[in-house]
This record gives sequence, C-alpha cells and structure tokens, in this order.
Amino acid sequence: MQPCVYILASKRNGTLYIGVTSDLVKRIWEHKSDFIEGFTKKYTVHNLVWYETHDTMENAINREKQLKEWKRQWKIALIEKSNPYWNDLYASIV
Repeated sequence: MQPCVYILASKRNGTLYIGVTSDLVKRIWEHKSDFIEGFTKKYTVHNLVWYETHDTMENAINREKQLKEWKRQWKIALIEKSNPYWNDLYASIV
C-alpha cells in the first residue's frame, strides 16, 4: 500500500474534491462507481486529475489538510502544472 493524496474533479475547472488513501486504485474505483454515498457521488466528481505519493500515511494526511486550506486558484495551478488538460489519470494507475 502506498499513501496518496489525490484531487478529483467533475470536469475542467469544475467541482474539486481532495482525499487521502493508502490504496489509490481501489479508492478511485469506489468514487467512480458511486460505491460510497457522499460528496463525490452527489456532485459527480469522478475524474482523477492529480495525485501525490507519500512515505507515510501521517505525511499524506498532513498534506491533505494543507491542500484543503489552499485557495481554489492554487489548487487549479497545482493540477495544471502536471495535468494541463485535466485528463482523467485513472487509466494510468490501474
């Protein structure tokens, strides 16, 4: 298992969701499948547009908390730095 922080988007410049997990493939599949009730299901936020791996879950959680405090503009800049077209990265991790 690899601790990760990730950002999902409903579409380019759409609704964003920031999460943390130790199993990125499984967690994104759960979001895409609407397996769990909640924000991403309600707002159809299913595209993996950014993720970052960490050595420990503690570090991943701290980074998640940091990103959640960021202004929306900063989050968009972070996504576009590595994924300028807002491609769904899910296929690249399975």
